[in-house]
Amino acid sequence: MNGQGETQKKKKALAPSRTLPPKIRELLKRGVSMPLPAAVEVGDEVSIDRIASRGVVFHGGTRIFGEKTVVCAGAVLGREGPVTVENAWIGPAVDLRGGYFRESVFLDHVSLCGGAQVREGCLLEEESRGGHTVGLKQTILFPFVTLGSLINFCDCLMAGGSHGRDHSEVGSSYIHFNFTPNQDKATPSLVGDVPRGVMLNQPSIFLGGQGGLVGPLRIGYGTVIAAGVVCRTDCPEGGIILKDARTARKTVTFHEGFYGDVRRRVLNNLFYIANLIALQEWYRHFRKPFFQGDLFGEALYGGVRTVLAQALEERVRRLGELAGKMERSRTVGKRIGSGKKDNALLLRQKEEFQRAWPEIRDRLEEAAGKEGKSRERQAFLEAFEEEAAGKSRHYLDAVRGLDRKTARLGTLWLQALVAGIVRDAVYLMPSFKVEADMLSPGSV
Repeated sequence: MNGQGETQKKKKALAPSRTLPPKIRELLKRGVSMPLPAAVEVGDEVSIDRIASRGVVFHGGTRIFGEKTVVCAGAVLGREGPVTVENAWIGPAVDLRGGYFRESVFLDHVSLCGGAQVREGCLLEEESRGGHTVGLKQTILFPFVTLGSLINFCDCLMAGGSHGRDHSEVGSSYIHFNFTPNQDKATPSLVGDVPRGVMLNQPSIFLGGQGGLVGPLRIGYGTVIAAGVVCRTDCPEGGIILKDARTARKTVTFHEGFYGDVRRRVLNNLFYIANLIALQEWYRHFRKPFFQGDLFGEALYGGVRTVLAQALEERVRRLGELAGKMERSRTVGKRIGSGKKDNALLLRQKEEFQRAWPEIRDRLEEAAGKEGKSRERQAFLEAFEEEAAGKSRHYLDAVRGLDRKTARLGTLWLQALVAGIVRDAVYLMPSFKVEADMLSPGSV
């Protein structure tokens, strides 16, 4: 056979089969790699113009649905097993090896092993990663956060660490308990925080394997929780080792509908919501330019904004449901609490929370949509622009390149925002009495 015949034969072999669906054929023509294209499914509603070609690999068993779905350059789907993507935003060089991924955002170089299930409201930032069989919902992981295998981590935000070798970690077989016996989910936990965490200069947090957190909790930077411990206690100051958190061995009566720690529960929810709003502001005023200029960068940014708005709506709704349970809790408390010296205060806290909730909700929603001027924000952005002139515009490099003074300005901006939101809400509930140190840099 002559050389021309060999060339024609090779072209024919490489050409997409006419039996394949049109979108599959077109993606192959554009350069998307599919080792087994007949086993790849792309929904009719999916825009192939939102799927990059350079370095993208769809292994057999990959199924892509949703008009919002974005797949950026270098993304690899299904190297360990079938992958289903539904209205997800998949950033550059993301490696989703197997599982189900819905209405969530995965930024640069995120990786998850087989059996993962990431449902709505999740934001996984740069280089965060997880082992096999990780279940996430309404969860935010800051850069480099690493999850082991067999993780159930819903309704959490976790930060800490500065690079891939200095990262916050969750050991295998770990659970964030986010549903109470009274059937509410006003249980979000802050593992780290936004004002300091975004600066990528905080000590890492370690949650040992075969343990758990009983939300809502606030855990500070530098905290180490030993393997096998189920943590039920806030430690927002951080820098401690929790070796043993045994529950009292005595049997106590469960009173359906009764809440005995309303102040802590409500405050932790308010802090979580305020941190979400602070993260929205961080993206709006600082991170947005870093998405510009990249293929699908604008779409990724839109995905982040969508997910954060959904997360905020979820948390406000869940806190409102808790407020609706206060009347019954007061009734039960009056029945079982006679003679207890703290009962009057607890009843007053429940009454104030229930009464004030509509206005608290309005204030939280107003804070989420408020643009307003901020001297702290302006000072930080001006200092950053001066310091960053001529330097890398890659997000991670830019943040880690901030000097301590500039990073401090950014933290003060976001801390002031968080403190103001919490303070405005608590003002409507005088019996909650939030001490000044709870709104200090070490606690926010």
